[in-house]
Amino acid sequence: MKRLKVWIEAIRLRTLPVSVSGVVIAIAMAVWFGEERWVPAVLCLLFAILAQVVSNLANEYYDFLRGADKKGRVGPRRGVTEGDIKPTTLRNVTFATLVAACAVGCGLLFYGEWWLLIVGVVIAVFALAYSAGPYPLSYHGLGEAAVFVFFGLVPVNFTYYVQAGHFDAFALLASIAIGFMGVNVLLVNNYRDMEDDIDAGKHTSVVIFGRPLAATAYLINGFVAIFILSPVWLRLMLMGAWWGVAPAVVYLIIHLSCWAQLKSKSGAALNPLLGGTARAMLIFTVLFAVALVCSSYFCTAATTTEWWR
Repeated sequence: MKRLKVWIEAIRLRTLPVSVSGVVIAIAMAVWFGEERWVPAVLCLLFAILAQVVSNLANEYYDFLRGADKKGRVGPRRGVTEGDIKPTTLRNVTFATLVAACAVGCGLLFYGEWWLLIVGVVIAVFALAYSAGPYPLSYHGLGEAAVFVFFGLVPVNFTYYVQAGHFDAFALLASIAIGFMGVNVLLVNNYRDMEDDIDAGKHTSVVIFGRPLAATAYLINGFVAIFILSPVWLRLMLMGAWWGVAPAVVYLIIHLSCWAQLKSKSGAALNPLLGGTARAMLIFTVLFAVALVCSSYFCTAATTTEWWR
């Protein structure tokens, strides 16, 4: 049981909503427009989860090699640093998971053009490049940019594409919103670890710009995520689905609570907030997906999909 707990900590289960959210939103959008295809949708979900697990495991392994993680760190326990996982075992599991992700990704080639292979290769490379290679992104203030692209823009737009066979303006708006929410999860992590990162020579955005600006960015990101979806909220209300704006209201309430905690806590006290920020993103995702799907069945919903195009 203890060994299982160690591996659950290594894959960082509480952060997985970051990868799941974009795919779920894209599936809900496809249902809304009557263009859902369940096999590629499920493949996208599996690929997204596996890709994030690869990134999380690689982050732990390469941070260990660089000496960025130390015993008794402020953040959650790191199994390889504490001696619970052998470094070679963690490395082998990381690359085995990468192979599994690539295998799942190859299945998506049956539902799109050949260039999807290039997209998959780029995703695989950046899953490792976040922490590894000659210029690890997380060590040079580019972690948030990577999250925005690979947990926001990529999963939403391409999950929608393999179902519908085309891209969509609505998907783009949703991908931007999910990207900003995902960035906030990483901001909490880097906000908490600022002193440890400074000692390790890790130049995250929080190290570069400081905690006050990071807290402000956290607050703004949440509001931008909701604001960017304004055309969606308006459309839902025009269709009579006034209750469709509930996801925005609920998310902002939770977001403001999380922001208040971010400003008032420090050190290990911020650990629950990491999961709380990811949980806020997941709650929004579920409510938004339900709103879209329900409106497709109970309103005049997607009767005018041309409105988007």
